[in-house]
Amino acid sequence: MDRFSWCDGSLYPDETLVEQQTGVAVYDGQDKTAFSNGILMLTTHRLLWRDQRNRNCVISLPLASISNLEEQPSSFTKSAKIIVHLLPAIPGRPPGPVTHSSHSYIRLSFRELGQEQFLRALKEELKKKKWEEYVPPIPSSSVTSNPSGLLPRQRPGIVGIERSIQQRNKETNKNVSQAFHDLKNLMDKAKDMVALSKTIANKIKDKQGEMTEDETVRFKSYLLSMGIPNPVTRETHGTGDKYYTELARELSQLLTKPIEESGGMMTLTDVYCRINRARGMELLSPEDLLHACEVMEMLKLPLRLRTFDSGVSVLQARSHSEEEIATKTTNMVLEQGPLTSEQLAQIVGLSVVLAKERLLLAEKNGGVCRDETIEGLRFYPNLFLTQA
Repeated sequence: MDRFSWCDGSLYPDETLVEQQTGVAVYDGQDKTAFSNGILMLTTHRLLWRDQRNRNCVISLPLASISNLEEQPSSFTKSAKIIVHLLPAIPGRPPGPVTHSSHSYIRLSFRELGQEQFLRALKEELKKKKWEEYVPPIPSSSVTSNPSGLLPRQRPGIVGIERSIQQRNKETNKNVSQAFHDLKNLMDKAKDMVALSKTIANKIKDKQGEMTEDETVRFKSYLLSMGIPNPVTRETHGTGDKYYTELARELSQLLTKPIEESGGMMTLTDVYCRINRARGMELLSPEDLLHACEVMEMLKLPLRLRTFDSGVSVLQARSHSEEEIATKTTNMVLEQGPLTSEQLAQIVGLSVVLAKERLLLAEKNGGVCRDETIEGLRFYPNLFLTQA
């Protein structure tokens, strides 16, 4: 531990962060230290350890002080460790946490795993020895006073830190600009596809009697893959109640048939994915979708929002009442025998979440009863009512 020195955690101008791992403790030989839970960082020049609670507590070990490495695998009660053998301490080093240590090695205990990847990276940096490189000479009068033309590496000042930040910001801005350029091209293409879908939709209306039913279904499937023609947006319908009213009507028109075909209900997460896939670039936010579903009941649309006791929210077809769903589920349990939610989901073609809600609804209405075991939750016919 007497090879470590205190530092502020900042990197040198020519130093780069290579790897880091949380939950690492530092041992002085076999002895525990106060550095028991921190972030271990590997750079091209040093090992840095920062306390996870006290962010100002940072110690550093130059890679040049390392002579050899060993790996100590984990056991049932002990975490995996990296044993770092050290060269003799150099006189005149900066102050550190320990003035003198009787051990010539330290142990790095990885309590959150990641030691194998860290060890590979550490070995690679020890081979490269980038700390032996020098900073290129700068054009100033100091060059004439240094005939070799080589300047020893200095600790970073404010200028070095600002230069490093400016370089990173420049690269980030370049990447962001390129990403937005690609996104603009994608949006332009999407607008062309939506315009094409509008044209096809108008032609289908004009030639309603001249096209066969199969051709009409085929064209409508193409339109669904390209996007909804004229979707309801805030730009076209404002931001008030009118927007949510028209959006609710659009959702009801598009989802009534799929919901009826899937057993009379669909989770809001499935609704969100399905409607945004159909809308193309005019995506809906979760909040707008929820508000539009909430007004369906007031508008007397074929769909309505329902929230189960468990907190699961679904869009339910108005034609499918709770009593009808409970009765169908009860009859299915009578026909098929005891069922779990997974088995019912496979039979009916629903998600496991909705299948479980249907069984719980049937239980609430007295049609089935449950049996909880280590194998899971299974529902049986309620013989107390059927054979009483």
